[in-house]
Amino acid sequence: QVQLVESGGGLVQPGGSLRLSCAATGIIFNIFDMGWYRQAPGKQRELVALITKGSNTNYADSVKGRFTISRDNAKRTVLLQMNSLKPEDAAVYYCNARAVVLGNNIDYWGQGTQVTVSS
Repeated sequence: QVQLVESGGGLVQPGGSLRLSCAATGIIFNIFDMGWYRQAPGKQRELVALITKGSNTNYADSVKGRFTISRDNAKRTVLLQMNSLKPEDAAVYYCNARAVVLGNNIDYWGQGTQVTVSS
């Protein structure tokens, strides 16, 4: 059974930091590109950060220089370090695992973790 379990969300003041973690089970972790997405109320889900199976990274312009994505293949986890948080970063953050296997697109999602940025 495939599971992506996020943790680390919560309430933080503007300018503060949080570290989100996503633990994966049931997949061959090192063949998957891993991403963090977020969705704020009334808005579409958007890509925040991506780390490929080769550990190349890509970030949304809005988080560049503030967020860092990393992965630990041995621990089957992906982290999102979020610094200098802004109220507009508030959203539900979702972990995503994506791969192409034998020509088939495989896509898994976690249940999400809430990030609230407020004074």
